[in-house]
Amino acid sequence: MTPELTALALAGQLQAFQLSIAAVPANRDLGSAYTGGSRDEAPTRPLPRLSGRLIRATNNHFEGLILFTLAVVVVTLSGQSTPFTAACACTYLGTRLLYFPAYALGLNPYRSLIWSVGFFATPAMLVAAQTRPIVCIGCASNVHPLCIA
Repeated sequence: MTPELTALALAGQLQAFQLSIAAVPANRDLGSAYTGGSRDEAPTRPLPRLSGRLIRATNNHFEGLILFTLAVVVVTLSGQSTPFTAACACTYLGTRLLYFPAYALGLNPYRSLIWSVGFFATPAMLVAAQTRPIVCIGCASNVHPLCIA
């Protein structure tokens, strides 16, 4: 497994953990009648600050995980895994580990700085995968990408 895929697997586990951590206070604060229902209506009372932050931090990771997954798939399927893309993947994972508590504790502006570093690591993976020459399968040159001569 490539380092990028390992980081993706760990990010998925982190997401499941964060969702569990966010769900407990939200269920307590909103009540099981609301959280166990269809939630067609807005809750009758707002979430307290911490519960709201945990939910928003979890949702933010879902959003970031989409782009990160795309980057990992592109890097892995194109065979473009490098120490740079591995470092970017580890950076994404590390910042996601830091972001959740930073958001929950309201650590501004550090929360935004942490988010920015993790976010920019993801498109950097995509750029690295697109700019590195693909070696020709047939003639082992980088002149004919994926040539099977």
